Amino acid sequence: MGKAARWCAGALGVVLTLSGCSGGGTGAGGVGSGGKGGKVELSYAAWDNNQKKVLEQLGREFTGTHPNVTVKVQLTPWTEYFNKLKTSVTGGSAPDVFWMNGPYFRLYASNGVIRPLDKEVAEDKVDLSVYPKALIDLYTYEGELYGLPKDMDTIGVWYNKALFDARGVDHPAPDWTWSDFNRTAAELTDPGKGVYGVAAQLTSFQEYQYNTIAQAGGYVISPDGKKSGYDQPETIKGLEFWTDLIEKKHSPDLQTMTDTSPLQLFEAGKLAMYWGGSWNAGEFSANEYTKDKVDVAPLPRGEKRATVIHGVANVVSATTEHPREAWEFVEFLGSERAALAIGRSGPLPARDGTRQAWVKDHPRFALTTFLDAVDYAVPFPVSENTAAWNEAELTHLTQAWTGERTVGEASAELARAMNDLLARE
Repeated sequence: MGKAARWCAGALGVVLTLSGCSGGGTGAGGVGSGGKGGKVELSYAAWDNNQKKVLEQLGREFTGTHPNVTVKVQLTPWTEYFNKLKTSVTGGSAPDVFWMNGPYFRLYASNGVIRPLDKEVAEDKVDLSVYPKALIDLYTYEGELYGLPKDMDTIGVWYNKALFDARGVDHPAPDWTWSDFNRTAAELTDPGKGVYGVAAQLTSFQEYQYNTIAQAGGYVISPDGKKSGYDQPETIKGLEFWTDLIEKKHSPDLQTMTDTSPLQLFEAGKLAMYWGGSWNAGEFSANEYTKDKVDVAPLPRGEKRATVIHGVANVVSATTEHPREAWEFVEFLGSERAALAIGRSGPLPARDGTRQAWVKDHPRFALTTFLDAVDYAVPFPVSENTAAWNEAELTHLTQAWTGERTVGEASAELARAMNDLLARE
């Protein structure tokens, strides 16, 4: 299907007739439906309430240099964001600019819901080298770039210094290994006080399973996106890292983690260690319990050192009536000025030259851990319909986490299901 035709294709696996599929007829260099000198209102969709104020501030700053353009931030909680976005896309009322993540990106790009940006990037001479290559690659589909990275995430081990010190356990070393980690988890587990060394969470693969799979030398999806890696022995070893912790009772069981999230357990002093992202810095700085009691260390090394890298990108709707203004707003959001403002609101900025300022904004923690991790980061695993096999991951691996099946059995079934889903893409 050609590019122009695909822009009018259906979203999310459903063939649609989108209103205004030509983008208002203005083209990338047009002035939008407002006409010359007309007023333009851009809608900007996001999901993080902690960033609402800074996004509104950036919208006002953009208006300062584009007096005919105003920006209206549309905030939807994460749990509802993509359902609402799907509804707006299918109803022909997609926001002009919106946040996109890796798991959904290819689905939206392949169905023509968002605009490729290569032409505008070239015309405005945007320097893409200021963003991590892994994020540029993540938001590239069939050789075309569809989004400018806004922020980035790498993963580390947040740990409770007070619990370590009370048990006389050394704080994590920069070069610690799986063996060191497992020994530390055992030493910090205190059943009498309801304290666990760590939580082997299942519902957040970015922080947990994807990292240990990569560290064990396995893979979730093959580089060509056509084959599951869940039946590979190295991948299974990466999953067993977590189920072994549950079996040894160094982690709560799945039911406990379902009733009370690991994040809540950590913030209540019931977990000594928590695998989390750079985004946790803002929350842990503001939390009265964690702000003076926790710090962060690199992930332990398995067969090799690895952490998953991910980040949100700003994208432009294929049906916006204001393509030029929408692009210029995305370009502004990718600027150094915007990145510094975003960093002050919590997330680690994706743009080079702004991350050290983010580190200085949270001086309590060793946040250079997350910056150093970029050097050994691996891409977030995606395909054209990532969400479908994400659901299969939970369905099959839950049986391993509850002990109904071995990890090998559950992984083999998952691989078969995932391969079937990939064959349909």
